[in-house]
Amino acid sequence: MMRTLLLLAATLAPTLAVAQPDAWNFRVLLDGREIGQHRYTLSVKDGESELRSEARFDVRVLFLSAYRYDHEAVERWDGDCLRTLVARTDDNGRRESVDAAERDGRLVVNRPKQRSEHPGCVMSFAYWNPRILDERQLLNSQTGELLPVTVTSLGEETVAVRGQRLAAQRHRITGKDLQIDLWYAGGRWVALEAPAAGGRNLRYELM
Repeated sequence: MMRTLLLLAATLAPTLAVAQPDAWNFRVLLDGREIGQHRYTLSVKDGESELRSEARFDVRVLFLSAYRYDHEAVERWDGDCLRTLVARTDDNGRRESVDAAERDGRLVVNRPKQRSEHPGCVMSFAYWNPRILDERQLLNSQTGELLPVTVTSLGEETVAVRGQRLAAQRHRITGKDLQIDLWYAGGRWVALEAPAAGGRNLRYELM
């Protein structure tokens, strides 16, 4: 379950191709019970964009905190290509950091005791940008890993969004130890679900 929580919290990226609001506020639910929130704030200027992300999760058992997670990240983009990333995470007391920057056509990613370089235009798990559905690799902003993925279209469904029923296209992203379902209504990301350990269900709902 925690692997799923961490990946979902860390996968952040804006898009300029589709008109979007300046902020997304998500309620994060585990088996229908709220465990935290995730806020994304996007600013765009002169064709470049900056996304700030803040996630706070607190999983409680019998009124005691069993797991806490804090994640903050700032990503800067040129169109759909990631240019810089600074991410800091407190994973239940274990601290992680990722710093990345584009240099000479390659995204250089620095992590404690590890460095990697990726050529070309790199995207993270930019859920609200439908162009990620064409990608075969996506960057995990928390760990700095570039992960192979497969995307499958699951057709049209009706989903509840802020008290309204909307027709949406459902897609599934899969990879090693990874399954994430996304819904887009009118080209806009509106919902997310993923299985968690023990047959549980994790969901992001717009507030």
